[in-house]
Amino acid sequence: METLLDQKLVSSWFDVQSVPQTYVHPPEKRPGKLNVPLCKNIPVVDIGSHDRRDTIHRISKASEEFGFFQVINHGVPIKLIDDTMSVFKEFHALPQKDKAIEGSKDPSRSCKLYTSSENYANEEVHYWRDVLTHPGHPFEHYMQFWPEKPTRYREVVKAYLEEVRNLSYVILELLAEGLGIGTEFFFGGLTESPVLLSNHYPPCPDPSVTLGLTKHCDPTLITILLQDTDGLQVFKDGNWIGVEPVPSAFVVNIGYVLQMISNSKFKGAEHRVVTNSRVARTTIAYLIHPSNESLIAPAKSLCNPPLYRSMKFKEFLRNFKSKAANAEAVLKLISLSSS
Repeated sequence: METLLDQKLVSSWFDVQSVPQTYVHPPEKRPGKLNVPLCKNIPVVDIGSHDRRDTIHRISKASEEFGFFQVINHGVPIKLIDDTMSVFKEFHALPQKDKAIEGSKDPSRSCKLYTSSENYANEEVHYWRDVLTHPGHPFEHYMQFWPEKPTRYREVVKAYLEEVRNLSYVILELLAEGLGIGTEFFFGGLTESPVLLSNHYPPCPDPSVTLGLTKHCDPTLITILLQDTDGLQVFKDGNWIGVEPVPSAFVVNIGYVLQMISNSKFKGAEHRVVTNSRVARTTIAYLIHPSNESLIAPAKSLCNPPLYRSMKFKEFLRNFKSKAANAEAVLKLISLSSS
């Protein structure tokens, strides 16, 4: 299995001169204009501010208008942020065989390394990325399957996950207050199964014909992303806009689960990742998933009328995956208006 994965990893093609045909997207799905304007309007919110009412207003407005915002003064130590990004870059730079072994220890495949997407075998076209992923909580069940190379991986990533978990509670409290549903609404089952996902997008010989990740909305409550290189783009008002990396900031985006709970007051924004020919891009995403048995439904106080069906998270995720993240198809499955 390792040899197979080893050969498939995009990062193993050091001297590829052109994009292999299986990675060339049909013309209508190609990125088009790669150098889209970096958006100055996506709010950068100081969540260390003492004006809580203003912070809630700014985050709520961003969640309604963009489905995206960035947070600064978030309390996660800058050194830990830098160390964590370094550790993941070191992991993705390991020899291919080492990476394949490190990403293949978990018999349940909760902790794993893959390329393009989890549906690689059935995809019509692949994506220019490698992915390392494992559950973000609880540590005692999964740490034995985490990579042991780089040697500081477990120590650094555990500390990072603890900090980002705490940050997620702060952000979700602010979002809950903005919705008027009580600050503890999201605690418990709705935040029980976070997932860590590190994307690695190697330099690409022709970024105009492929994508790091196609247009999609996340199947999460929220996603908290660490990025330090351009490539993330959000679809707004019929145009693609770039999400500018802000040093040591986190990008936060609304997922389908929060869109459903907020009864569409907060909307998940469709986004994609483009590649570039000069440098690799590594990102660290913290995906906040509910437990499988959690019921996802519009909050009662926001149902006027309810726009979405009630369903267990495992049912939602099955629907999401069956539609290959196609927004129109996913919305048809979860909306009440389609019944």
